[in-house]
Amino acid sequence: MKEAEVRDRHRKYLILGLALLLAISVVAYRLIPTPTPSTATNVEITKIFYDGLEPRTESDEYVEIKNLGSEPVDLEGWVIKDISEGYPSLTFPAYILQPGESIRVYTNEIHPEYGGFSFDSGKAVWNNSSPDTAVLYNAQGQEVSRKSY
Repeated sequence: MKEAEVRDRHRKYLILGLALLLAISVVAYRLIPTPTPSTATNVEITKIFYDGLEPRTESDEYVEIKNLGSEPVDLEGWVIKDISEGYPSLTFPAYILQPGESIRVYTNEIHPEYGGFSFDSGKAVWNNSSPDTAVLYNAQGQEVSRKSY
């Protein structure tokens, strides 16, 4: 066998070996699970600040929601609602709530450091003189958390 034929044969084996290695890598990559945000119920309403400091509108009232779990949770389609009155409610856009992270839904203020969520209500949401209840529903409409004061 001539030297050129040996080189060609080695080249072919090298190309076949690299193709096989690439194919194995692609298959292995697809078999490794990718972490996806959880839909578990480790998300709770932890606080209702119901007596705002802003006169009349109490725009600074808020409901605080925290991920108490160890996995991120996608809040897209989740709903927070004042069920005592039946309104207002807020349906969350795509938002990943990281483990240990808290967000707030304000009556009529935007605070980016707490997620930037607001009911966009021109009047107070939470009753100062009688009990009120906030409920959090997941994207399937199941109750995840409830808090009253």
